[in-house]
Amino acid sequence: MESAERVRMCQRLLQEVAAPWVQELGMQVESADERELHLVVPVRPALVHGGGVLCGQAMMAVADTAMVLALSSNLGGFRPMTTVQLQTSFLKPVPGTAESIRVRATVLRRGKSLAFGEIALHGPDGTLAAHATTTYALL
Repeated sequence: MESAERVRMCQRLLQEVAAPWVQELGMQVESADERELHLVVPVRPALVHGGGVLCGQAMMAVADTAMVLALSSNLGGFRPMTTVQLQTSFLKPVPGTAESIRVRATVLRRGKSLAFGEIALHGPDGTLAAHATTTYALL
């Protein structure tokens, strides 16, 4: 499957599979191949908490969704799956005034019933803002 076709498929999956509130995060798929998926996510006022930074809950939702899309790209289409583990480390706050964050989701290993991944969320200056590792059960 060509990269452009994977991007279209993943963007379509956001509309068909993701919950409505996840769709409202405004994620845009930039690129996708069998191993990696790249997203841009706008920093919207509704996602900024009282401390003036992008809230961790939004970043975790983005990380989880990015890996579902990366696995779907790896599989060549959506397959039911569920998050078994999502471990997130927040390394640097993302200012609420930022335009967007960039996300890279990498499929580390996919077996018959489990898949493992890593997600990097980068702030507007390009530095790593959050890092997550994931395990998914493929149903």
